[in-house]
Amino acid sequence: MYIFAFPFNIRRYIYTSYLSERLTVPLLLSGGRREHKQESYPCRRLNHSPPTKEIYKKMTESPLEVQRRLHEERERIICAMVRESLRTKNSYKERVNSEHRLKVFVDQYLESTLRLKDVYVDEDGLRKAEINAVSGPNEFAEFYTRFRRLKEAHRNAPNEIVVPLSVEFQRFTENGNDLYQNDADLVEFTDEEGYGRFLDLHECYDKFINLKGVERVDYITYINTFDDVQSIPKSKKNAEYRAYLGFLMDYLVDVIARVKPLLDISEDLVKAEQEFENQWEEGTFPGWPKESVSALSHSGAFLDLSPFQTVEELKTVGLNRLKSALMALGLKCGGTLDERAQRLFSTKGKTANEIDSSLFAKTSAAEQMKRERDRQKEIAKMEAQLAYFAQQVEDLRKATRENVERKQARVFGEYEEDEEEIGNISDEQEEEDIPYNPKNLPLGWDGKPIPYWLYKLHGLNLSFPCEICGNQVYKGPKAFQKHFSEWRHAHGMRCLGIPNTAHFANITSISDALDSEYLLLLLYVWNKLREEKESVRFKAEVEEEYEDSLGNVVNKKTYEDLRRQDLFYNVLTAAEFYDKNQ
Repeated sequence: MYIFAFPFNIRRYIYTSYLSERLTVPLLLSGGRREHKQESYPCRRLNHSPPTKEIYKKMTESPLEVQRRLHEERERIICAMVRESLRTKNSYKERVNSEHRLKVFVDQYLESTLRLKDVYVDEDGLRKAEINAVSGPNEFAEFYTRFRRLKEAHRNAPNEIVVPLSVEFQRFTENGNDLYQNDADLVEFTDEEGYGRFLDLHECYDKFINLKGVERVDYITYINTFDDVQSIPKSKKNAEYRAYLGFLMDYLVDVIARVKPLLDISEDLVKAEQEFENQWEEGTFPGWPKESVSALSHSGAFLDLSPFQTVEELKTVGLNRLKSALMALGLKCGGTLDERAQRLFSTKGKTANEIDSSLFAKTSAAEQMKRERDRQKEIAKMEAQLAYFAQQVEDLRKATRENVERKQARVFGEYEEDEEEIGNISDEQEEEDIPYNPKNLPLGWDGKPIPYWLYKLHGLNLSFPCEICGNQVYKGPKAFQKHFSEWRHAHGMRCLGIPNTAHFANITSISDALDSEYLLLLLYVWNKLREEKESVRFKAEVEEEYEDSLGNVVNKKTYEDLRRQDLFYNVLTAAEFYDKNQ
């Protein structure tokens, strides 16, 4: 069977999808869904016959012929999938496009299989009647009857063109080759996503920093911690937070479908939800302990209002205690702290009959608590799904973090024009394109190794490792000296807490940089630079001068001291008197 020639992930996708009859990801609640435009998908689907019941009515094909055609279609799809899997992919973009073409084949294979299953089930009995007709005692009469019917059909439509499956699949293969040659985009990605290499979480980040009660972080920190929702207080997980979770998960599901179209997340997602149900019942789910709703909140506890004289004093007991007291009285327990305090304080000194009827809750306290518990469970379930989706895009998250750090660490002179398509970056080179290069010399502008004398002249035979740059090796002294002003070394120095200036060049070892002698030297140089800057800075206390009516000039500090003592003019007069007496 050809199916065993597929990679494991394709075979797993076919089997699980067939057994579950097209399992779909559960619909996620969101505040705004990012829809993927399928109409822009240039890879056309294979032309199929109409459903089996319509075939019997509109075509002269018998159920057995439909059955044979579906078997042929499945076999040709398998052959096409094998050819597509064996095709060489030289870039990341080609691999993504190839998986999307395989996804089209897999979906078509499943569709043909389901239709073939309907033929074998034979709910309308047409297949059984067909078999009885061709195998009964009048098989020859039945044959000639069908033969006359077939000739009459061709006589009525002499110009009708029937395209066999072999020609149709050949055209599809030719269209696929054209897409390979033209390097067309089979799926849409934003510029920030780099055709599936990175994540574009800017919209999700904007929604996150606009949540109330959430600590604001920078974009890189958000990339690292967007699935760390346990740190958010439960009191802040409201409807707005729920909409944010839905928006974020919709984006992650969309990215997984575009970057990894052959990944079947339905089965793993069901397991994650079952694990969440067990943790929720045991009260061990992170961020949602079972004791999160206290016993007072379940039944309510009366609160003596006699010690409280104003609403402001009543507000000091807190939201949870006010809610418990309102539930004990059967009143509405929602709203802000001010609303709850005013509602409860309005019942002071009143009997149950004297309380305004509009303040009573329409539902009982038990129903309110059940509704609140269900809301919390729904949000916690979305957090569990978010954790699963974050695991699936962990490699993309790491690449996104490195890409953002690289962009932020660049200086103005290092910005160069990027390539037109980041997906065109070749991951591997074909053997026939690799030139003969036994000494591993660098390639020149023409793609050939440079002369050996030029290699020695520029010192490219010398290697300079830099531990601060992550053990990056630089060939030649020119590249080594240049790297001290580039983003990689600047990022490493910043991580060590050392300023990346020209005074700290030629330091490549982390141990040397953190050694006490080097630290003393660095501190000495840094203090020396700071003293030089301090010496040229304007000092108001010393350089700012004041002059009185007699022409005496003093600095600001002396003037302030004499002015506070009211001795400024007296001192001058005493000095003048001393000069006269001399």
